[in-house]
Amino acid sequence: MVDQARARKLAKRISQIVAEALEHEVKDPRLSMVTITDTRVTGDLREATVFYTVMGESLEVAPDTAGAAAALQSAAGVLRTRVGQLTGVRHTPSLAFVPDEVPDSARRMEELLARTRESDAEVARLAASASPAGEADPYKAPRETEAE
Repeated sequence: MVDQARARKLAKRISQIVAEALEHEVKDPRLSMVTITDTRVTGDLREATVFYTVMGESLEVAPDTAGAAAALQSAAGVLRTRVGQLTGVRHTPSLAFVPDEVPDSARRMEELLARTRESDAEVARLAASASPAGEADPYKAPRETEAE
């Protein structure tokens, strides 16, 4: 039987352990701006997928995602050993590191929302100076029927 609650607890604990190990134990400078965002563990607790993001030094400098991915791959054995020591599970899950797509998706959504706000402002500006195509208020007066 798959115990989803146990898998969630283990995933949360793995996230904490990996984040602390990246901050305090692994001394690779490529990992200085890596943030662990989420971890998912399979139902049999044999594999863990660790999602991460890489923040840039500033807005002008793009983050080194390829360097961070290579550094995480090289540190995977050390991190797995640390996870095994601190979790106490019988079989230490293998760690797979996957870049998190949520920040990119959020950035794209913000750009789409900004474009939508601009187009809404343009429509509002055009509507302010627009005049009706027909009479000013065609529904105000009752319609007259033609006498036969």
